[in-house]
Amino acid sequence: MKWTKKRKLQGKQSHYSLSRKLRRDKKTTEEFESMLSALSLEEIIGLKLELAAKAIDNRLYGLALWTGMPYIVHEAVFKYAVSATRTKLECMNFLGLANAHFYDLWNRYQIDNYFSEEEAEN
Repeated sequence: MKWTKKRKLQGKQSHYSLSRKLRRDKKTTEEFESMLSALSLEEIIGLKLELAAKAIDNRLYGLALWTGMPYIVHEAVFKYAVSATRTKLECMNFLGLANAHFYDLWNRYQIDNYFSEEEAEN
């Protein structure tokens, strides 16, 4: 029996990486990412909210944080899933989304623009 090497799937998004994009935009470093990995997700969100509140003198009144949080989390998970998978189909299956809903989110979050290298250079 002849064994053939399995073809490796590579889609357009196989080169998308959230970590690489943030480093390219000079928003993170390796040291920052290693410190960040020691924190829980709850601590990261709490710290981010505290820093945002401190910047505006603790005046977060009137912001609907509780109702807006699911949208923020959905966008973060969607961007992670795009960077963690190789193809759109794999990403749809990973997230458990229907085709139409997936492409609606893809366009809403402007994934191609977010991960494009040309935009970062301009």
